[in-house]
Amino acid sequence: MRPHFLEVKKSMASTTAPAVVPQSGAERASRSGIWVGIFAITMSFMAFSSALFVRQGSLDWGHLVLPPILYLNTLVLLASSGTFELSRRHLEFHTAGRVGSSGSGVAWLLATLALGIAFCAGQYAAWQNLRAQGIYLATNPNSSFFYVLTSIHVLHVTAGILAFVYLLGRLTIGSGLARRSFFDNTAIYWHFMGVLWLYLLMLCRIKL
Repeated sequence: MRPHFLEVKKSMASTTAPAVVPQSGAERASRSGIWVGIFAITMSFMAFSSALFVRQGSLDWGHLVLPPILYLNTLVLLASSGTFELSRRHLEFHTAGRVGSSGSGVAWLLATLALGIAFCAGQYAAWQNLRAQGIYLATNPNSSFFYVLTSIHVLHVTAGILAFVYLLGRLTIGSGLARRSFFDNTAIYWHFMGVLWLYLLMLCRIKL
């Protein structure tokens, strides 16, 4: 009786234990691709930073008073990382490498999308604030760097917003499922956008 009982117990454990699905070649490639993309973005901004340090030594370099709304934008972008993680926590994760929609998960993802759009709108308001002061792209070297750095960052943030739109489409009006690898890669990219913005804000505050 005892061996038979152990066999039944093992069979029950094998049927109730969650299946671990190994990453496919496509998933590994997508994860590698997102890190390669992040490395390329980092290198491009490092190049701009190096150019800023070199250009700062010129006689025509002035000082730029940053629009206060940039600090609110920072809070908005950091909050969006938090809402994205809450979305990830509330979505239904399947063993087949998919995520399924749930009311709270989709709601938090919508909040993340709204905060991302709000960040871009806030950056536009910051540019309008400078233009109201008569500070444009070609006004002086430091204003040129500010417009270029923040504009390129907004372009990359927009790419993340488009990824959110795709995920929402898949989870609501699509099949109700999305690839978990795409969701996780979007999370990595979006959190990187937040870290990158903190660096850019510190750079602009100290050097511009």
